[in-house]
Amino acid sequence: MAIKVIAFDADDTLWINEPYFQETEHKFCQLLEDYLPQHTVSRELLKTEVDNLSLYGYGIKGFMLSMIETALTVSNKTISLEAIEKTIELGKDLLSKPIELLEGVEEVLTKLTNSHRLVVATKGDLLDQERKLKASGLEHYFHHIEIMSDKQEKDYLKLIRHLDIQADEFLMVGNSLKSDILPVLAIGGHAYHVPYHVTWAHEHVDSNIEHEQFRQLDKLTELLEHFEPAGR
Repeated sequence: MAIKVIAFDADDTLWINEPYFQETEHKFCQLLEDYLPQHTVSRELLKTEVDNLSLYGYGIKGFMLSMIETALTVSNKTISLEAIEKTIELGKDLLSKPIELLEGVEEVLTKLTNSHRLVVATKGDLLDQERKLKASGLEHYFHHIEIMSDKQEKDYLKLIRHLDIQADEFLMVGNSLKSDILPVLAIGGHAYHVPYHVTWAHEHVDSNIEHEQFRQLDKLTELLEHFEPAGR
């Protein structure tokens, strides 16, 4: 492989993210259990989030707005101002969660940074992702930071053009088959999947991938096995 650029997803690839969202969602559903069972509120919230993606994009702020909209819908607009305030506080608490790196992240970045251009390719709210990256202490490893509104084929093609490389010189590493793997393979790039034990329902896909430029890893440090000569 003549890979020049290795791009990493951020949330749940470099650091913990989705468990914090699920913890917040659980508290939100508890807040509304006088109106509907928690699992029903959860389904309504997911539907609202997905419907709002074209308006708000991905990230905590869109999640907060979707929680408020869901609270109004579920309660038939009878929700108290106090409950709305609590919902906003849940969102603010989510924005202040600490950054906890996943196992092996610094080892991998340290060993690859001198042999490849490393990139962060993540989607979400610009301000929040910049905050998390700064708090992670990982910024200095990366040649380029790309915070995308979405991760579709056109978004990766734009990134590859910006990096001035060919698609087959690009490797994407991430936890989401839908966002990190399938679009990259479709444009001729390489993609390595590192699953995380918790995944947002919207990112779930049923796909048995058989592709010569795809690899399934059990953990991030296995990436080094594929680049050992260049990493020494």
